[in-house]
Amino acid sequence: MIAGTAGVGKSAVAVQFAHRVAERFPDGQLFVNLRGYDSGPALAPQAALERFLRALGATAGEIPQGLEERAELYRSLLAGRRVLIVADNAATVGQVRPLLPGGAGCVVLVTSRGRLSGLSARDGARRLTLGLLPLPDAVALVEQAVSEYRDHDPAADVSELVTLCARLPLALRIAAERAAARPLMPLRELIGDLRSESSLWTALSTEDATEADTVRAVFAWSYRALPPAAARVFRMVGVHPSAEFGIGAAAALASVEPDRVRGILDLLAGAHLLEQTGPGRYQFHDLLRAYAAGQARQDEEPEEWPAALRRCAWWYLATAQAAVHTALPSLASPPLPEQFRSAGFLTFADSDEATTWYRTEQQNLMAVAQTVSAAGLRDIAWRFPVVLHGMHAVHLPLDDWLAMAAIGAEAAEALNDDAARVAVLTTLADACSAAGEVDQAVTHHTAALQVWERIGDRAGTVRSATSLGLIFLVRHDLDRADAAFRQAMTVCQALGDELGATAALSGLAHVAFEGGHLEQAMDLADRVEAAYRRAAADRRLLATPPLLRARVHRESGRLPQAAAELDAARQIADSVNLPLLQQAVLLEQGALEHASQQYDQALGTFWQALALGRTLREPARDAQAHTGVGLAMLAENRAAEAVEFLRLAVAAYRRLNHPWRCAQALAYLADALDDVGQAQDASSAREQAAELLRGFSDPKSETLRTRLRS
Repeated sequence: MIAGTAGVGKSAVAVQFAHRVAERFPDGQLFVNLRGYDSGPALAPQAALERFLRALGATAGEIPQGLEERAELYRSLLAGRRVLIVADNAATVGQVRPLLPGGAGCVVLVTSRGRLSGLSARDGARRLTLGLLPLPDAVALVEQAVSEYRDHDPAADVSELVTLCARLPLALRIAAERAAARPLMPLRELIGDLRSESSLWTALSTEDATEADTVRAVFAWSYRALPPAAARVFRMVGVHPSAEFGIGAAAALASVEPDRVRGILDLLAGAHLLEQTGPGRYQFHDLLRAYAAGQARQDEEPEEWPAALRRCAWWYLATAQAAVHTALPSLASPPLPEQFRSAGFLTFADSDEATTWYRTEQQNLMAVAQTVSAAGLRDIAWRFPVVLHGMHAVHLPLDDWLAMAAIGAEAAEALNDDAARVAVLTTLADACSAAGEVDQAVTHHTAALQVWERIGDRAGTVRSATSLGLIFLVRHDLDRADAAFRQAMTVCQALGDELGATAALSGLAHVAFEGGHLEQAMDLADRVEAAYRRAAADRRLLATPPLLRARVHRESGRLPQAAAELDAARQIADSVNLPLLQQAVLLEQGALEHASQQYDQALGTFWQALALGRTLREPARDAQAHTGVGLAMLAENRAAEAVEFLRLAVAAYRRLNHPWRCAQALAYLADALDDVGQAQDASSAREQAAELLRGFSDPKSETLRTRLRS
């Protein structure tokens, strides 16, 4: 652990060390800024673990929700690896402890202004406390920085300047740059300015008041030397809700053209008041950010600070909508009001560029949503989860999605605006569903459905009813699924929406299949296909009926007919190049090969489905593929391996809160456990499955229950 006062160089030491020893950690390095001393909220260990888990290769569906469960998975993934972990700017032991690996081989570097004694006492941390630079080193730093710009300054003057900067590297670099920028001004005059500079702010998190006063004076001294336009941009970017930002956000904050603000930001970086982190990207040291924000509140008109925050939020929302429209046009939200576009926004050439922007700005989008909510800007806060719904649904940053949706829901309720309320309820429901919080998803979709019905929005009614139907279908809650799809179909028929009515009819066909009513499912699939062809529907939709008929034929033992229908579905899936549809075809192909006793082919097909699933982030599909792999291995007398894959399926279904699918996977797991001689564990698995089946009374459930009893 590297401890020391603010501005002493802790992060620089940690990063430099990490570069020096990189070759000793062949499995990589992990870095996170825990933001323990930012003016905004610190990064929670749960969020830090999500980032680490993704970096270590875990998919969104594999990342559990709880802190303890994430820490366990993190330690499992690090087992046997040599990884260097850097946890920068930790404020508390609680931020760090969940990030500690479980075994040898990894090294953790922590930087903090505090001593974090608990890490030493309980976790065996070795503390390195950075003191102030020795006087000769501090003098050398200044002389090196100014050597190309100034003639030799008197040694006594350089020593005095170093002393005034408290020998802190952050202050020394700013002072040296100020001296280098004025090569003809005697250093004595600069020292006089610094001596007379009063302390302009009061909120520094250093333990030593003398050092705090020194740093404040150096900041103020450098700030007052800025041209007025640069000083204003410095103040305005201090309003940004997080330390790192791009040119577009800075331009919106300062209400300056991007080309002009780019030059000003470069000037500030040259003065060491900002750091450039990449093309068009800048960040503050947390002390400088606090200073800039304090100057904004002090020097600007009272209304300018909230106006700048509003422009910043508008810019992020408008750019986010442009990104969603480019990358995921079918999931884009309705256009924003004109004032949201007044702050300017980015446009994107293609999906990759839009997605890259979203990933780069993901933390900032969350920070802006939190800040506008705290500032009472509810008319802006509720729009963030709605605009970003498509990106969140595809990329699944579950923590941010749930938190942002909760912010939006609170804002919409406070506004008492039904349009805002129902839009946020919909994305909150989808977020809960993706996180496996299915009961909450049902609650939010049901609330949205009630609002749609109250305000007479029939299209919204169809959307919420269909969403409920799909949730109930996946959970095998067939009566409620049937009711929801019938409601959607009735409304669509009243609207004259033949495609919508057919989609609801397709839902009813799947309900019939899941309930074991195979001939009814076959009849409905035929009706769905005929209706889609009459309506000249999108070719993607035409794959659904033959895929369902293939399942019906397979379960009825008509394997040649199943193969023919599956071939028709595959041709459509390949022609539209839709990975989600291709994975569905692979899963059914694997099931058909298993039913045909072609176990080796089935195993290969399920492996393909799993490989494709890594890019799709569909945890329920992955669980289905794991089940298929396990059953194929069991059929090939590889029961010990089958147990592992079936356990993965059971764990996934538990995490997703899919009780019926979990019961089915437990039944298969019990068979595998019997084969490896673990009769007691097999009996326990069957008991768990029987318990999960309580409340299910359809024919398939009765068949599974009978199988468990026998």
